[in-house]
Amino acid sequence: MASESQLRAQIAAARRVVVKIGSSSLVNEDSAVSTAKIDALVDAMHARMSTGTDIIVVSSGAVAAGCKPLGLHQRPRDLATKQAASAVGQVHLAQAWGSSFARYGRTTGQVLLTQADAGARERARNAQRTIDRLRQLGTVPIVNENDTVATTEMRFGDNDRLSAIVATLTSSDALVLLSDVDGLYDRNPSDPNATFISEVRSGRDLEGVAAGDGGAFGTGGMAAKVSAARLAARGGVPVLLTSASNIDQALGPADCGTVFHTRPESQLRAWKFWALYAADAEGVLRLDAGAVDAVTRGGTSLLAVGITDVEGDFHAGDIVEILGPDSEVVGRGEVAFDAAELHGMLGKHTTELEENKRRPVVHADYLSQYASRL
Repeated sequence: MASESQLRAQIAAARRVVVKIGSSSLVNEDSAVSTAKIDALVDAMHARMSTGTDIIVVSSGAVAAGCKPLGLHQRPRDLATKQAASAVGQVHLAQAWGSSFARYGRTTGQVLLTQADAGARERARNAQRTIDRLRQLGTVPIVNENDTVATTEMRFGDNDRLSAIVATLTSSDALVLLSDVDGLYDRNPSDPNATFISEVRSGRDLEGVAAGDGGAFGTGGMAAKVSAARLAARGGVPVLLTSASNIDQALGPADCGTVFHTRPESQLRAWKFWALYAADAEGVLRLDAGAVDAVTRGGTSLLAVGITDVEGDFHAGDIVEILGPDSEVVGRGEVAFDAAELHGMLGKHTTELEENKRRPVVHADYLSQYASRL
């Protein structure tokens, strides 16, 4: 694994960077879009882009930006009002980004995504192609969750997670997470005894760390940012977490904030990352203890003999959740049979099955395990 200085140098030299910006860094205290804040961010991004780096912006702030025009004094709690605020705020936010980048002769394009877009493989590929084509055309992609149509059951939850998925989906070289805190501390940074954490190599470095929730206009607090950073790192994308006020350093020498290392031994290839963290699961396979032990050792396909129950009306090729005997989540995989077929195969050894059903239920190449520690 690289040293901290090597990782910072790697981020500083990255040729494709996703920059995620939190709501508090885009709006004023009254929730109006701040052109001054956005201009400062764009100045730094343009400077980095002038060196040949492609930048994809993941922008929060739509709901927050819609609050003032609608006369709302705090972030709405009910879904309908959130979506109304987002519909209004997206217009203001997109205009602000477009006007700011236009100062440098750069065009912006808005890409609105929902969990359903990332959850379906073909739609995820189409989103990837759209973002790639925008970059090829010299346009800056501005990505946001499509809050106007996303439901509580079908949303990323916060733009930190969205940025991690976008970073892996686009094979980016680095993810920069910007908020109102200059990095990760082991407790609230306002506590005089708080200790700054300059790098995270694995989950062990996070033991004892207390990360809080979002602020008045945001949804993704430090806990969400740490989760997103670990998610991106598992997808092979190194992460720099710092404040928006440090953007010049973050997009320059990367000598600020907290860096999250990737771990080659636990890095997931693109399909397995998508299956675990973005895909929609269409059903559930429940395993006995022996099957759990076999598949978690790695490199072992899941056979019918180890499956105790099937839930859902899925079809061959769908992604299914894989659970152990105590409902513990083991992983996900692409199932080779319809649910109706599997019901008649449960617990049977391969030799007991018809010849056309003797292949693995989930092949090892299409089975991905969750990591308890990253």
